[in-house]
Amino acid sequence: MSVLGIDFGGSGIKGALVDESTGELLTERYRLPTPVGALPQDVAEVVGEIARHFDYHGPIGIGFPSVILHGVVYTAANIDQGWIGVNAETLFGEVTGCPCFVVNDADAAGVAEMNYGVGLENPRGVTLFLTIGTGIGSALFVDGKLLPNTELGHLEVRGKDAERRASDATRKRKTLTWEEWAVRLHEVLARMEMLFWPDLIVLGGGVSKDWESFMPYIRLRSKIMPAKLFNQAGIVGAAIYAWNKSQI
Repeated sequence: MSVLGIDFGGSGIKGALVDESTGELLTERYRLPTPVGALPQDVAEVVGEIARHFDYHGPIGIGFPSVILHGVVYTAANIDQGWIGVNAETLFGEVTGCPCFVVNDADAAGVAEMNYGVGLENPRGVTLFLTIGTGIGSALFVDGKLLPNTELGHLEVRGKDAERRASDATRKRKTLTWEEWAVRLHEVLARMEMLFWPDLIVLGGGVSKDWESFMPYIRLRSKIMPAKLFNQAGIVGAAIYAWNKSQI
């Protein structure tokens, strides 16, 4: 069955139909700009437009940059504060006319990676999945089961959020070399490793394609691997999350 997955990003909102059994995209990604200010009703209208583009009438999964509990938005670190307290599943459902299931965006990407990427080879033990781009998102799995809403990008390191020290956006803004940035990333990863003792750390997001540029400078106890699904992970994971929820 095809399921619509949508990934809400800072600059663009992207959607595609996904084969729930294989995790493959069945269509090209359809991308619309994220509305200026990203206010709830404006974002909902874009989600509705994406659903109409695909003439879609089934369950929709949406990866969202926030802690999500039972469909409600609880944090707004990188989005408008007006989202806090909004039942995003109800809002998106009203605009699309479809059952909508909202999940933390990093959790969505992690679900995709565990089901169709590196998780196929490493399903057991504790896996920490990180998306490193504009910020740092996290998803934690134990024997393939998700512990949702970890938000480890906001872990304090040297008095700042981890993502303020070691995101890819920070690397670009400060024009750091890969080696200089890797020192910062190593410190962040070492702190996370100390807290959770993962068997495997998977690095996704924008930097995963430059894996060989920075990995020689990072040494940890945990095994470290690059993600395999790259920029389609959020869409795939959101779709699979919606499919699973719709079957309950």
